[in-house]
Amino acid sequence: MDEAERDRLAKLIWDYHHLNHTLEQADGILALGSHDTRVAERGAELFLQGWAPLLIFAGGLGRLTEGKWSLPEARIFAEIAIKMGVPPEKILIEDRSTNTGENIQLTRRLLEANGIDPQKLILVQKPYMERRAYATFKKQWPEKEVIVTSPQLSFEAYPNAEIGKEEIIHIMVGDLQRLKLYAERGFQIPQPIPAEVWQAYERLVAAGYDSHLIDR
Repeated sequence: MDEAERDRLAKLIWDYHHLNHTLEQADGILALGSHDTRVAERGAELFLQGWAPLLIFAGGLGRLTEGKWSLPEARIFAEIAIKMGVPPEKILIEDRSTNTGENIQLTRRLLEANGIDPQKLILVQKPYMERRAYATFKKQWPEKEVIVTSPQLSFEAYPNAEIGKEEIIHIMVGDLQRLKLYAERGFQIPQPIPAEVWQAYERLVAAGYDSHLIDR
């Protein structure tokens, strides 16, 4: 498989993972922790633009940050937001979760403990994890409205010094597999996967983009 074909297949998966939700006023912004600090910047940006009066960061150390970061993801994200001008008293931190399901579960408990009952949240995640974040949220907290967004970057612009294109494709392929398997296991609501997207997944797996797959 040449590079152009690989990128064409990867972009099919990238585009599928995007939900293209329209932003609306909400009760809170929930930025999910990860290796990508641009998620923190996007959450802070939305808060500073006035989309919601509360900014929540969720995440301990996950599969991509454990052993690499010395502080929980949510703590590092909060530091970034404060440096960008978000008042510390407008931030809540959940720093024990290790996956997307726990992000939602433990955030829900944190908000309840603080007497906060949001009706609508803006969920911020990496671009290629929008759909899985949505499917997980609607399984864990189905009665709430959620709008999903991510750093506003194209597939071509997303790679940086911290994560290259090859690694991104491996992760995207793994996340697509999780969309299917986790719905079957009851961790997420089901998401229809178009045939051409699944075929792109199968071809990329056959080409060796399988380092983030599970159950293999």
